[in-house]
Amino acid sequence: MVDMSNNALSTVEAQIREQAAAYCASNHVPGFVAGVYHAGEQVIVAHGTANLATGTPMLADTGFLFGSVTKVLTTTLVLQQAERGVLDLHAPVVRYLPEFTLGDTILVRHLISHTNGIDADLFFPDAKGRDALTAYVSGLADSCGTLFEPGEQLSYSNGGMIVAGRLLEVVTGLPFPELLKRELYTPVGMTDSCTSAEEAILRSTAVGHFLDPETMAARPTGMFTLPDTWGPAGGTPIGTIADLLAFGRTHLAGGVSPSGARVLSAESTALMQQVAFDMDTPNTPPMGLGWVRYPFGDTTVLAMSGASPGGVSILCVLPEHDLVFTAFGNNSGAIMLHDQILRWLLGKHLGVQVPALVTELEQDVDLTPYVGTYRSNQLRVEVSVVDGQLEERTTYEPADASQERIFTEFAGGTTAAPPRRLVPVRPGLFAPAGHPLETFDGYLRLLLVSYHDVRDGRARFRNGGGRLTRRV
Repeated sequence: MVDMSNNALSTVEAQIREQAAAYCASNHVPGFVAGVYHAGEQVIVAHGTANLATGTPMLADTGFLFGSVTKVLTTTLVLQQAERGVLDLHAPVVRYLPEFTLGDTILVRHLISHTNGIDADLFFPDAKGRDALTAYVSGLADSCGTLFEPGEQLSYSNGGMIVAGRLLEVVTGLPFPELLKRELYTPVGMTDSCTSAEEAILRSTAVGHFLDPETMAARPTGMFTLPDTWGPAGGTPIGTIADLLAFGRTHLAGGVSPSGARVLSAESTALMQQVAFDMDTPNTPPMGLGWVRYPFGDTTVLAMSGASPGGVSILCVLPEHDLVFTAFGNNSGAIMLHDQILRWLLGKHLGVQVPALVTELEQDVDLTPYVGTYRSNQLRVEVSVVDGQLEERTTYEPADASQERIFTEFAGGTTAAPPRRLVPVRPGLFAPAGHPLETFDGYLRLLLVSYHDVRDGRARFRNGGGRLTRRV
């Protein structure tokens, strides 16, 4: 039986503090903050520096960009409007957005289950203010297409969430930032959350950092947030660990916030947690609505991670164990620390048996079905066979100077990836060469690469990090 006493949370706090100090020191992560809620108690641990330019320390109440964790908030807002009869999850998006021109078979539920096929993962229109999301939807018609028929595949979709944000503006009459504050921040009790850099600067807020590839010295990002057009996908919302713990606890409690406010019905909360689509491949866990459902043995971890310029966040909710874990590190390498802590919480704190995801590599796999060129929005992946392994060469192909500027700043100046080799786990599933197999047991199963829909001896899709590229 797991000890749920204060002493158990003290052990959790000490463990996170120890892991954070060791990892940040050896991997050049300036600062880290994390929190755990379990069975009525919670702890928050902060370590290091929030901004190397100012020397500001990372504190328990330091704010940070949520990144794509925002997608679960956006989905919650959509479910709220569905409950109120303002939105029909099974209706075509064009019923509410006639200007949406990517097809009348994309349904509202496709937007929040990542099954819409919108090919806009790197589409960054630079618009600000009240009309930012209007500009985004308008730009889709000229700049983006679709990767697959709605409901046919699963591909992590920034574009779907942003269209959902614009849809919310239309049916409520409120700008997305105002809706987020009124319908989530306030009733959940996210008292230190905001939606802009102008608001964030009024309190302690962390910034992301990038590592110099030669000196390995960390430098603060030159771009704090993505454009306003990316708000619903995670570009602009900012808050604290306590705020995300409160949001996670709301989903633990069937839609009731820690203060007792009803934010979402129990039925809608459960619907978000149910399987909406399953690719049946280890590197892409089953998708709910908003939540990704990571299986760890018999335990399901509802999770979403979020990248921001030079930073990475995570939110995990474990309904079977009444636990929420959330964290932020101000260098992208902190995702490894997130994974370490999550696996410690599961294995040591909760006693969950986590089986190995990949136990061995298969030899003699025919590699020819996977060779070819795969494309998605502004991204090209060339796959060939070299020395009996797959080799991938990924090229960023910016649509215009504005897109190149924003993505380059988001990536810290480096947009070119070196070639990498993949070794077969089994037909259609590959692991990056040189990684210990236990690397993929946790959240980092996303590093595996899969190929799908083989027809006439050729795969139609490549899946890396949950995102599809299509053979051309």
